[in-house]
Amino acid sequence: MTAFEIEQLAFAADSVADASSRIPRFVNWPVVYLIEDGKDIYVGETGNAERRMRQHLKSDTKKHLREVRVVLDDRFNASACLDLESYLIRLLDGDGRFKLLNLNEGVTNQEYYQRSEYNETFKEIFDELRDIGYFQRSIPQIENSDLFKLSPYKALNTEQGIAVLDIMEGLVEDLRSDTRTLSAIQGDPGTGKTIVGIYLMKLLRDLAEFDPTDDIDGDSMFSDLFVEGNRELFQDLRIGLVVPQKSLRKSITKVFRKAPALRGAQVLTPYDVADADEDFDVIVVDEAHRLTQRGSQSHGTLTKRYGEITRRLFGEDDYSINQLDWIRKRARHTILLLDTAQSVRPIDIEPEVFQRVLAETREQKRLYPLDTQMRVKGGKEYLEFARALISDDPPARVPDLGDYVFEIFDDLGDMHERIRERDAEYGLARLVAGYAWKWRSKNKSGEHDIELDGLALDWNVSDVDWIASKTSLEEVGSIHTVQGYDLNYAGVIIGGDLRIDPDSGKLVADRDNYFDAKGKSNNSMRGRATSEEDLLRYITNIYRVLLTRGMRGTYIYVVDPELRQRIRSVLRTA
Repeated sequence: MTAFEIEQLAFAADSVADASSRIPRFVNWPVVYLIEDGKDIYVGETGNAERRMRQHLKSDTKKHLREVRVVLDDRFNASACLDLESYLIRLLDGDGRFKLLNLNEGVTNQEYYQRSEYNETFKEIFDELRDIGYFQRSIPQIENSDLFKLSPYKALNTEQGIAVLDIMEGLVEDLRSDTRTLSAIQGDPGTGKTIVGIYLMKLLRDLAEFDPTDDIDGDSMFSDLFVEGNRELFQDLRIGLVVPQKSLRKSITKVFRKAPALRGAQVLTPYDVADADEDFDVIVVDEAHRLTQRGSQSHGTLTKRYGEITRRLFGEDDYSINQLDWIRKRARHTILLLDTAQSVRPIDIEPEVFQRVLAETREQKRLYPLDTQMRVKGGKEYLEFARALISDDPPARVPDLGDYVFEIFDDLGDMHERIRERDAEYGLARLVAGYAWKWRSKNKSGEHDIELDGLALDWNVSDVDWIASKTSLEEVGSIHTVQGYDLNYAGVIIGGDLRIDPDSGKLVADRDNYFDAKGKSNNSMRGRATSEEDLLRYITNIYRVLLTRGMRGTYIYVVDPELRQRIRSVLRTA
């Protein structure tokens, strides 16, 4: 029998008074509540529901709400209620049934006594709220959606929270002066860089629009930012989130449209920033390692536009000027989210530029490293293992990866079938590969792209939101489609572009079997040739990124027999 109850009442003064008289825990007990009108919803926690409801009734941003549900449980304490509040906010945002009115004042992911037991109760509370009509989808369906994965309501871990707080406190000071600043958040795949960027955007908007009549929790991480003077400081800021990759940019734009506070926030390309009518106050750049330098861009029109922008901003088409220079020219405060080991093309800004950026931000005490692995259940041990596996210093053994699954296949059809099984069980299981096959199907030629072991597969038909597309389970995603996204299980095909040289015994890039033309071309504008060493770095970076997409597990199929044998010999130590 469930120990919790969910009380319903009208969002009105007389209903609050009535509840106070008949429900003892309504006045002096930790509870979680939801206030809604069928479209908008606010979720909160409090130790005194009567007092909190009376405060909300005075709020201009909530006076249109109509109904309250209060979750009551004799076992609740403040930590459990904070956790349940955060849990419901994340799931409501990911479900999309309601538009959330909550601020990002600072819910972090903290452990507390008997948390696992409370989590079981939270699932039961979710089920009852879903039966009432608060949710449209199940928890696994919600958690597999972009709305959930890219939600601005994620609970931050401690190091993420500290980075956000330090950046925001610095902005409060910097916005009152003419200072121009550069900050950088650096982390491996899966450390939550994109989540921090989205969270920052939401927090910037919340500070501009928060209701002064709201009672901000004084113990929350960002509560000291929500004061009247800061509200005026942030109100008229021009802010934007730059996302160089088309697919990820489109996904984040959809998420922003669902969040009332973010509807006015701009998700931009570097070209949008450069061509804007006015300068920006704050620009956050996600996947900053995918910003480009001067050279032949993805389309000829962009190459021409690149020179025009540089001339307009700097007076001449200086080939040393890159998109980061554009952004710093147009923004008073620039915040970069980057991992230089994820650069995958010669046109990406070269690593030495970012080394100078990291040195500059470190000197200014504006560099924030993220180390905690948030994506892969194998943790940092798996990341280090995967990185070493695609190197000339392979690991001597397989580390303890807990429940994380890592398996090599000799038949691609068998791996594809395993991916189908995992997708049926968990969702979001996909095949991905290095760019080791021509994209013949692109021109509707009837030819397939990847043909191995009697199996014929095609590259991703869609280059936007491919992972969620109807045909994605029977296709193969490229690096340009999946970088920045999470999967539950990834089936990684390591193609003939990466092999072991039989003479030297070392990894080499096979230029003839690498079919990303922009990934191996020389930068003639800057007089830079893409050497074999450069190409090997790009290709190994690609596979290291692909090997870190799967949250629950990774399967691999290796074309080169020597490399397959090397990896198999490592796996025998497990």
